[in-house]
Parts: sequence; C-alpha cells; structure tokens
Amino acid sequence: MKIVILGAGQVGSTVANALVHEENDITIVDKNERRLKELQDLMDIRCVLGHASHPKVLERAGIEDADLVIALTNSDEVNMVACQIAYTLYNVPTRVARVRSVEYTEHPELFHREHFPVDVLISPELLLTQYISRLIEYPGALQVMDFADGRAQLVAIKAELGGLLVGQKLYTLRHHMPARSDARVAAIYRDGQLVLPDGDTIIEENDMVFFLAAKRHILTVMKELRPLDNPVRRVILAGGGNIGKSLARRLERDHHVKIIERDPVRAEAIAEDLSKTIVLVGDCADENLLREEAVENTDVYCVLTDDDEANILSALQAKQMGAKKVIAIINRPSYVDLMESGNIDIAVSPQQVTIGTLLTHIRRGSMVRVHSLRRGVTEAIEAVALGDRRDSKVVGRSVEELDLPQGTTISAIVRGEDVIIAHHDTVIEEYDHVLLFVPDKKQIHTVERLFQVSASFI
Repeated sequence: MKIVILGAGQVGSTVANALVHEENDITIVDKNERRLKELQDLMDIRCVLGHASHPKVLERAGIEDADLVIALTNSDEVNMVACQIAYTLYNVPTRVARVRSVEYTEHPELFHREHFPVDVLISPELLLTQYISRLIEYPGALQVMDFADGRAQLVAIKAELGGLLVGQKLYTLRHHMPARSDARVAAIYRDGQLVLPDGDTIIEENDMVFFLAAKRHILTVMKELRPLDNPVRRVILAGGGNIGKSLARRLERDHHVKIIERDPVRAEAIAEDLSKTIVLVGDCADENLLREEAVENTDVYCVLTDDDEANILSALQAKQMGAKKVIAIINRPSYVDLMESGNIDIAVSPQQVTIGTLLTHIRRGSMVRVHSLRRGVTEAIEAVALGDRRDSKVVGRSVEELDLPQGTTISAIVRGEDVIIAHHDTVIEEYDHVLLFVPDKKQIHTVERLFQVSASFI
C-alpha cells in the first residue's frame, strides 16, 4: 500500500514506524527539515520537505497514486484542507485526518464529501477521554480495550497476592467463575517476557496478565487475579484542556471531581460549562494546593497537561503525598516504560492510544478493530469472518483447524450479543467477530490473509 503521512510529530513518526515494516511504501511530509532527517536515519521511508496542504508539495510526495493519506499535522485546518485537496485534485481513495478541536468534531456533518471529505476522523482527545474513563471504571486495571462495540473487553492487570488464582494453574479459573460466565487469559508477561498460557500455566505474583471476557464478567475475573480496589469516588484532574474538560464531564455525574487549571480565564470557562465539577485556579505542582485539596484522600489523581516533565513531577508528588492511584499522560515513548516501572501507576501514551484507531482502517482482511499493545510490538485484533467454507479459510472450521501463526491465539468469538470463549473445537460461523491476540506484529500479514475471502466471493 502506498501511504502519504502528513506531519512528522510524535503520532506521525509512530504511525510511520508501525507501517514501514509491513510492505508499505511510506512517504512523510513536514516543514521541519531536521525532524525529517532524523526519521530518514531511523527508517527506510521517503521524506518530503514542505507545507502539508500545498498541492505541489503533495505531488512531490506522490499523492497522485497514493492509496491512503493520513493527515496528522498540529493544525486541524491544514489536515482538513489536505484531505479536501487529496480528494478533489487527486482522488485519493482513503483520507484520514486528526482533528482536535471540539468546535469541529461536534459537527460531524462537516466531514462529508461535499464539504471536507474525511473518511476517518481521529480525535485524540476523545480517544484519550474514553481510554482513561475505562481505567477509572475498573480500578486496578492497567489497560482496558473494547471489542464488538464494548460487548467484550481485553484487560491488562498485574497479578497480586490475595488474588484467588495467584499460585494456581490456569485451568482452575473455570472452577471459580460463576455459572454461565467464562474468560480467557490471552497472554502473560513475566519480567517483560511473553509466556504463552495453557491450562497448566501457574499465575505468579507481579505477572502482567491480559485476559478477555464479556464486559459483565470483567470484575469477576479481576478478583481472581488481585484483591479488588474500592470503587473510585474522588478524582482530581490536573489540567483543564480539552481532555480534562471532557473527562470531567463524563465523570462528574457519578464521581466527586475537581480540576486544577493554571489559567484563570480558562478555569472560568470550564466552570461555566460543567455542572458539578469544582474548578480550582492554581499550579498542579504546588504542594500546598495539593495538601489543601486532601490529595492523600483522592482515589485517582490524573495529570493531563501537554508538558511531560510537569506531568511526571506532579504525578510523583501526588503519589508521595498519598494519592491512591496516579495516571499521567506522557508523550515521549522513552519516558513511558521508565515511569511505569517507578511510582506512577499508569503512564498513558497518546500515540499508542491513537495508533490503534489508525491501524483499524489500514489493516486488510475484514479487520474492524485493532489495539496496539506493548509499545506497538503486540496487537489485539477483531476480525469479521466472511464467506463460506469454499471462499474463506476460517468459516466452517474449528479453531484447531486454522493455520494460525506461532503464538497467535483466538481468545473469543462475538456472535450477535453472545461472547463465546474460544476452545479448540469452537467452529467459526459467517459474520462472527473473531478476537485474536497477536504477540508479534510481524505475523499481522499472515492473519490478514487468513481472513481474506477468495476473489469469487460476492
């Protein structure tokens, strides 16, 4: 596939790195010559210097025969205009744009072909709001990923002493689960190394366990792996930007929410828009302010500013002062692992949250949902099975009959409203949503081909 990426920032470079090893022809456009030189030294990609929405620059990037344009510059307006030009002048088949401002995203009618022809609209603020709110919904979870419109979820959790399954073999999980409920452990990471689980695998303390279950069974499975935390009641959000404001709006009905915002004008505007949230004017690094707001009694302290260093320092300070859980948005990938190995409970990477949505629209073979895990090394995929036994390599076949790449597992199948935990003899039917865990992204093409139907399929 020939892909033109507009914008060489953190998200653009992360997307390029994710796609360049998958037999794609990648060109990236940016105005920053130094940044392009750095990327060219790191990856086998073509770089074009210039303004991302200028037709002549796009022509130099090969837009005329591109299959996909992904507009990820820091300007919403440039991204929208670039998609318009890609459609009107060059008839690029698929156009993806990142648009941050709610002033635009609140009007989806803008993004039709007669206005701004954007096929896929990426709103990082909305994605991060959804992601963090799910972490708050499930105290103790390190990642929560939706499949099949939320009917099934993949959850990452650290096993702790006190969990019923810790020190036990995995097959005993079904003995603990209530009737008519089931779950599947998709993968275990122990000291950073992948352990492919089977029934005799013993869960150890501090294992990172990825399990998949119907949404209604998630808390039951979490209890097997660690003592359940108390429900979240008190939340402090440091940073009143778009993410802080939208997260407060989502949480304020069921939680006691406070926002700390440095800019008095912005703080006043937020307070007018929100109904129950308390908005404080101040610096989230101010120890006296955190003490006055009883941060030690806070269930979740979440730092959401654009400054990585400020987020890290504020999160560490809140944790040291007694906040039960701290979550920090961290943009630099090199910081994320470093922080999660320390006192910050969850470091959220906007790039990794965003890239899954992008990959969903790039993958072939009926892929309808992709989640990028383990800093892009691993993927969890939802694929739709189409065709019949003649046209498809999966429909009408049991799981054990499928030629899956080594390590790749089918964890569950969503059939209508039912979430079916997959076993070796589970037979896949047409229109099933098949949920796979792929530990090595080099296997992605094999999985894609497995779910492609033959040319004769109509």
